[in-house]
Amino acid sequence: MIQLKLLISPKNKNEAIEAINGGANIIDVKNPSEGALGANFPWIIKEIIDIVPNNVETSCTIGEMPNLPGSISLAARGAASTGVNYIKAGLSGLKKPANSIKLMKCVVKAAKSFNSEIKVVITGYADAEKIDSVNPLLVPNIALKAHADVAMIDTAVKNGHGLFYYLNKEQVKNFVNISHKFKLKTALAGSLKIEELAKVTSTGTDIIGIRGAACTFEDRLNGKITRKKVQNIVNSLIKLKK
Repeated sequence: MIQLKLLISPKNKNEAIEAINGGANIIDVKNPSEGALGANFPWIIKEIIDIVPNNVETSCTIGEMPNLPGSISLAARGAASTGVNYIKAGLSGLKKPANSIKLMKCVVKAAKSFNSEIKVVITGYADAEKIDSVNPLLVPNIALKAHADVAMIDTAVKNGHGLFYYLNKEQVKNFVNISHKFKLKTALAGSLKIEELAKVTSTGTDIIGIRGAACTFEDRLNGKITRKKVQNIVNSLIKLKK
């Protein structure tokens, strides 16, 4: 049976404390003002990692870098050196699968040559056509060939339209099934709302990624993650397991 993990994405220490106290399984440090996978400052990542308990995993994003292998490799190495359990890299601006595989191989090599235990998450976008990016349903194959660990779908443009606006449940479920066939873990995100949790969990995904729904006013940019919001999500997931 899959042990579903809740990933919450704080942008600072105070939000991280709220997410931890609310019951998040993975603390994913990001900078939402710089995009869906906006990278935060290394000192903020370290500040957060220092307060995360041992039973909670950590993650960070490394920004949006379309086809810049040197830059993204250095970013991946820097992220790995912070001590996180996962690093997340996106496929923004990469239209061809071959280019995506080549770039993500650099990310995996840079991260795992520093720490072989770190897990690399490759993220495609449900709204790929809006950002001239590769079809997100090809991400499992890209992750497999890049020797990554997790295939993920998110949304790039945060305009109120979430994951299931662009992809239907069967498409997402197929994404999860193919990833599992390839021995990859899966993560689903993209402006997910608490009322969509049943649909998300029914796909069989391993990780659910949330920021907006955990923030005040459900505002990922100007809102703040609160313990109560995270607890509500955790409680909803517990009820779905029963």
